[in-house]
Amino acid sequence: MQLVVTVQSYYSGDLEGIYPKLARHLGRLHADLLSSNPSLYELTGQLDQVLYRFEGTQLGAVLLRHRENLLRFRKGIQDNIANWNLAQADRLLYSLEDTFDEIERELD
Repeated sequence: MQLVVTVQSYYSGDLEGIYPKLARHLGRLHADLLSSNPSLYELTGQLDQVLYRFEGTQLGAVLLRHRENLLRFRKGIQDNIANWNLAQADRLLYSLEDTFDEIERELD
């Protein structure tokens, strides 16, 4: 017998309400992703697919500038959750959110 415990990020906000510019851009070419109201962590997990789909657009250029930080934060979050360092994972989730705040400011 085994015990299975799941830890995942929870984002209580509505992506469209909190990041309207990002949502508008996503809705143009990836409405199915937007309709699922992904958390920022989930969105970062699909970053390379989003970058591919939005290549040559303003959103693609902005996300590409932040790609390394976003992926580094996601990897750190995963590692900290796996090691039960939940306070550090939470801090990294806030850093991820700060990066998306920057992305929102950079979009038209």
